[in-house]
Amino acid sequence: MDPAQTALDGAFWITAGAIALLLVLSGMFSGSETALTAASRGKLRVRADKGDRGAVRALNITEDNERLIGSVLLGNNLVNILATSLATAMFTRLFGESGVALATLIMTLLVLIFAEVLPKTYAITNAEAAASRAAPVIAVVISVFSPIVSAVRFFVRGVLRVFGVKTDPDSHILAVREEIAGALNLGHSEGVVEKEDRDRILGALDLGDRTVEEIMLHRSRIEMINADDPPRTILEQCLESSHTRLPVYKDDPENIIGVIHAKDLLRTMYRLIEGTEDERKGIETFAITDVAMPPYFIPDTTSLDEQMRQFLRRRTHFALVVDEYGSLEGLITLEDILEEIVGEITDEFDPDADHPIRKAEDGQFMVDGAMTIRDLNRATDWSLPDDEANTVAGLVIHEAQTIPSPGQVFSFHGFRFEVVSRKDNRLTRLKIRPLVS
Repeated sequence: MDPAQTALDGAFWITAGAIALLLVLSGMFSGSETALTAASRGKLRVRADKGDRGAVRALNITEDNERLIGSVLLGNNLVNILATSLATAMFTRLFGESGVALATLIMTLLVLIFAEVLPKTYAITNAEAAASRAAPVIAVVISVFSPIVSAVRFFVRGVLRVFGVKTDPDSHILAVREEIAGALNLGHSEGVVEKEDRDRILGALDLGDRTVEEIMLHRSRIEMINADDPPRTILEQCLESSHTRLPVYKDDPENIIGVIHAKDLLRTMYRLIEGTEDERKGIETFAITDVAMPPYFIPDTTSLDEQMRQFLRRRTHFALVVDEYGSLEGLITLEDILEEIVGEITDEFDPDADHPIRKAEDGQFMVDGAMTIRDLNRATDWSLPDDEANTVAGLVIHEAQTIPSPGQVFSFHGFRFEVVSRKDNRLTRLKIRPLVS
């Protein structure tokens, strides 16, 4: 029988058809792996909520990525090895010993183009749609290969354990929060996401990881009312204050006995003077303890997320922060927490002079020492560390290992810090600029 007849016999066409089918299966495995690992679980959830059963399957099988990848890789390797073996046998039969090299070359090109690049390119372009279509088939593959994959997984974990590598079978490739934060930062660097939008979303995500101690108003800056002051003095203080709620103390500023709301004070004052001939005598009968609300104390370790829930549950916006010994540390309001999400909230009672950061004529930034490092980073898009200190002044003191005097200059973390003013042991104003490399 001559070679021409051999090439056209039934065995040749059966083998060629089997190789073509195996290449199709290889492309399906490759594309499915890419689609199911690249698809966004959030987008798959949206499709599932709209009634897409394939998306529901995709969500279920991607819960265990290790089992998914193991099954797909096993199937892909089986069909690729079988296709290559059949091609080698067929070309050896046709061309003798040179058929091995020819089969290797041709199968490499076919697998690369039709079983790898083409299906994976499609899967990346249409990840969610491809994942929904592939999920029912891959679910069957996972069920068939489950015993083998389980044995392989057990062996692989044993080998990794020998080298000191621990695996968590319940963890996802990326945690949801890190995935969102990474996408936002990438989008911002590429100009797709605005800085303000990124800061708002990241601020909301960070609430559970931050405590009230980081953003509270320190006790040295709290405006308080002395319960022993004359009623007229208390009234004048409330009218001149830019705050609607003020803590009330008796004898010692540490002894907070209540919180007065400006509206409650004015209503009570109005009732006292209404209908009286002598308004002064009416005011003198005022007792602040009758109007003040009970103080609400919280520990300094409370997370911002939990505290916001407490504010909403208690229908109050004002809390006093104490340390583990019960000593007053500061106060926090609902507005302070919201500012961590939306940025600085100002109104007509916030004078421009109180803005914590200004750019000087020489290009340096004039910063209030009490400004938090996080707020400074958000305002300037810097990345100063806030692990050791919450405020800019605290960072300088921590790095300098002393309380600097006005005029002293320090350089660390790629920035130049100049102390502009100091009050007692507090650094009140600093000049900051990035160091030019």
